[in-house]
Amino acid sequence: MKFGSEAWVLKKREEQRLEAAQMKFLRHLLGITKPDKEKNQCIRERTGAENIVKEIKQYQEKWLQHIQRMDTNRVPKQALQYKPKRRRHIGRPRKRWRDLFHFEDTRNRNQTESFLNMMMMNEKSKILPAVLHECRTWSYR
Repeated sequence: MKFGSEAWVLKKREEQRLEAAQMKFLRHLLGITKPDKEKNQCIRERTGAENIVKEIKQYQEKWLQHIQRMDTNRVPKQALQYKPKRRRHIGRPRKRWRDLFHFEDTRNRNQTESFLNMMMMNEKSKILPAVLHECRTWSYR
């Protein structure tokens, strides 16, 4: 059920559907029907199962850490760092995988600076020191 979930971008509706599918499976496993009105938490405790969405998010965080340890010539790392040069299409931007981890949160200065510091230590890039200097000169309200 979680195969390939490291690259999924889940919306609320998809999270709800995953949880519903998991609960349907667990109810069937225990022989419980919907009219029995047993709470999901009780069923999870009886089976020892965790919430599927939490497991997927943990899996994605582990995958992100794995990508950050990769060499820069590896395709997954290049895909994560890719910035398109063309203009985007009209309308609301699609939710991206990297948005799940709030990489581009410029409202919180500490998070942004710590992320850029981490990337600068890992990559030893010439561009990042200039970006870091520019981030430190931003004005926050």
